[in-house]
Amino acid sequence: MASPDPLESLREAVELSPQNVPLRRHYARSLLTAERGPQAEAEYRAVLKLDPTDTDASLGLAETFLLQGETSSAIVVLEEAIKTDRAAEAGLLLAKAHQDRGELDDARTHYRRAVEARPDLADRRLAEAIGYSEYRDADPFGFPRGDSDDDYDIFDEVPDESPLGRTEDDAELVRSDVTFDRVGGMDSVKEQIRLKVLYPQQHKELYAAYGKSAGGGVLLYGPPGCGKTHIARATAGEMKAGIIAVGLNDVLSMWIGDSEDRLHRLFKKARDNTPSVLFFDEVDALAARRSDMSNASGRNVINQFLSELDGVRDDNDGVLILAATNAPWHLDPAFRRPGRFGEILFVPPPDEPAREAIFRIVLDGKPVEGVDYAKLAKKTANFSGADIGEVCQKAIELKLTEAMKLGRPSPITNRELVTAIKGHKPTTADWFASARNHALYANEGGLYDPVLEYLNLR
Repeated sequence: MASPDPLESLREAVELSPQNVPLRRHYARSLLTAERGPQAEAEYRAVLKLDPTDTDASLGLAETFLLQGETSSAIVVLEEAIKTDRAAEAGLLLAKAHQDRGELDDARTHYRRAVEARPDLADRRLAEAIGYSEYRDADPFGFPRGDSDDDYDIFDEVPDESPLGRTEDDAELVRSDVTFDRVGGMDSVKEQIRLKVLYPQQHKELYAAYGKSAGGGVLLYGPPGCGKTHIARATAGEMKAGIIAVGLNDVLSMWIGDSEDRLHRLFKKARDNTPSVLFFDEVDALAARRSDMSNASGRNVINQFLSELDGVRDDNDGVLILAATNAPWHLDPAFRRPGRFGEILFVPPPDEPAREAIFRIVLDGKPVEGVDYAKLAKKTANFSGADIGEVCQKAIELKLTEAMKLGRPSPITNRELVTAIKGHKPTTADWFASARNHALYANEGGLYDPVLEYLNLR
């Protein structure tokens, strides 16, 4: 019987969320670590198709080429990457590429430039292989070399306390300086959060008198770009609580059992620093339906997640678990049980007053003149907050182009903003096309009633 593929849960997560760039990049890196060159190459190419400016993916693609012996292809990619802010890392990989081709002079040049810019990239074995003599005399940290290679090796000092060499969680608890004042509109959503989240935190004694603890889980769902992440940070700011923003790379691992351990450590960090907010973005990638999974490792992560939400071994009092998703229909139904994500809030595209407020927030501090914010709000029905941000950026680009031609700057006006609006289609349309079908034909327990109300279908 063939042994289970340790990367199967990652592959399934990617299938469920194919547009998720951080997830695909993490999967590609895991494939590269496992020396699955062709698969890693395919994933890195997929990431770059979604985001051509992703330098991490470009460097990863170059590494897969080197792994597969495609040195020329690696050099082509790296010669572009060396022009970015990751020049030192690209230079180190170029040194390896030129070493593979026997071009030691070029290898030494790139190596020297890389370690001068980033001493922490020093690689003794590579330096000695390419004949970089300065490295033989002294290491980049100032320690003298002995007569033998065994006297000192910087790689012997690297701790390896976890399967991936991680000694602590990447996700850090930070204080949010965003409050509801910086959230344009969304008054209904903010009021629901006050009633269901903030008041229990602010009046613990009153709630305790009725046997109700402060904390629990809230799931935010809606079209992408409508402010779910922003609302989560603002909620933490209103609570004056620390927030731990959990990325998929903070949880998912190629090692059996490591994902569950990482998830437990994140919950423990939140419990040790109450009041706190533990925020899971794109939670559908971590909490997909178990019936859709073919391997046990993915189901084990979900079971661990459910156990942590229940507080089976530990008390979650004072910990608010917030999660956001664009695809609630992919979530395992067990997450919607009361006591887990018992509160489920629909975050719709901003209404007209909210759109006006968002325009004002985005353009605050920028040179504007005679902007009719109310008119702009009327012209952007169904636009998400992200759409409005993009419109403002396009208007700025139009003004910059004009300033370059005239040789002088001038303020942004309604003209540039209206032109940008006409050239931008709202990104919420595709989401509502999918959500409409689920709301009409798979509306268990009235979960999607707010979607039907928004679409005037009830």
